[in-house]
Amino acid sequence: MSFSWPAVLTLWWRELNRFRRQRSRWMSALTQPLVFWLLLGGGLSASFRPSGVPEGTGYLEYFYPGVIVLVMLFTAIFATIAVVEDRREGFLQGVLVAPVSRASIVMGQALGSATLAWLQGAVFLILAPLAGIPLSPASVLSVALVLACLAFGLTNLGLIIAWRMQSTQGFHAIMNLILMPIWLLSGAFFPVSGVPFWLEWLMRINPLTYGMAALRRCLYLGHVDAAGAIPSFLPSLIVLIGFGLATFALAVITAQRQAS
Repeated sequence: MSFSWPAVLTLWWRELNRFRRQRSRWMSALTQPLVFWLLLGGGLSASFRPSGVPEGTGYLEYFYPGVIVLVMLFTAIFATIAVVEDRREGFLQGVLVAPVSRASIVMGQALGSATLAWLQGAVFLILAPLAGIPLSPASVLSVALVLACLAFGLTNLGLIIAWRMQSTQGFHAIMNLILMPIWLLSGAFFPVSGVPFWLEWLMRINPLTYGMAALRRCLYLGHVDAAGAIPSFLPSLIVLIGFGLATFALAVITAQRQAS
């Protein structure tokens, strides 16, 4: 079966319409990280300064890019859980018998959920001046690109898990077990430098570390020192794009196996 863009757009539009019917779910995905940032970041800023944080950068400011990614991570969880719900309601079975490729189905699901995650991250970007990060048109555009790559990769990772799950409870348990450690080990909560060797090794093989680095580079576009000792932008972007493509391929393979 060939790739079908009409099927992709139909599934993409369905995910956006689902958003309108479940606004409380998406609001919780936005407000929970916001409260986390204000309370935890504000509390630690007075007493906690890990090595590797640039001089003159408060912890609330350092923590801000990590919270943007956390917003997108929560949105990816809430969005991809729709696959489990669609299977339970019988909609997914109807889609699978349609004469379209599994890649078309996964792409439609991924683009729909990634669009929602990107929008949530973009909304949170409004708070950058509150964190002490001045934005320019160039930095906003570059951040938008990085957020799109992050949203696509995180959504695909959620789809890999969702296609295997039979219940929403199991999905939530696995997602929390996998995604939260990935986020914590991305440099969102503390920098790579100064941690034990084994922890540094885990952080350096974590693809989300490079997504976080690319996001910081874009937020501090033109202010290299303020970004801190993190990987440079181009290698980080390449790793991030590779992460998105690899997870998409794995999501398609998973969908093919589960549907057979």
